[in-house]
Amino acid sequence: MSRIGKQPITVPAGVAVTIEDGNLVTVKGPKGTLTSKFHQDMIIKQEGATLTVERPDDAHEHKSLHGLTRTLLSNMVQGVDKAFTKELDVNGVGYRVQKQGNQLVMNLGFSHTITMEEIDGITVDVPSPNKIIVSGIDKQKVGQFAAEVRGKRPPEPYKGKGIKYSTEVLRHKEGKTGGKK
Repeated sequence: MSRIGKQPITVPAGVAVTIEDGNLVTVKGPKGTLTSKFHQDMIIKQEGATLTVERPDDAHEHKSLHGLTRTLLSNMVQGVDKAFTKELDVNGVGYRVQKQGNQLVMNLGFSHTITMEEIDGITVDVPSPNKIIVSGIDKQKVGQFAAEVRGKRPPEPYKGKGIKYSTEVLRHKEGKTGGKK
């Protein structure tokens, strides 16, 4: 039995879950609405304020989908209730970010500025010139957009210049050790 899959999901007050034929699940909450279609073999049940996910048998595919389905459902419920955020730090001399309308404009040491457009369901906030906060109700979209921003200038291991997650720990490398002769 999947340890994650057998755990029930508690639906908080203010969040409504509807399960339709073909495992089409719609979750509505104070932050927005998410809809997702899950594998037809998974059994999703709602009993009061709890959701449970069961599998029909112990086939390998069903075991794989059990925990995944439960986690995706849990992320949907959590997203429409509280939303997800990712914080990014920008380190480097002259590296700056700013928000112009719905675009994120970044100066990252290149000869040109890099602009990224906000996507649907994602909000980008720039509280200071070296901090970016990406937030939204869909955990996958938030993580993907944050990864794309970080990918524009990943942190380098010698001085730590670049864009990194605020929780990311960098292992610094030592520079050249050759002396002058």
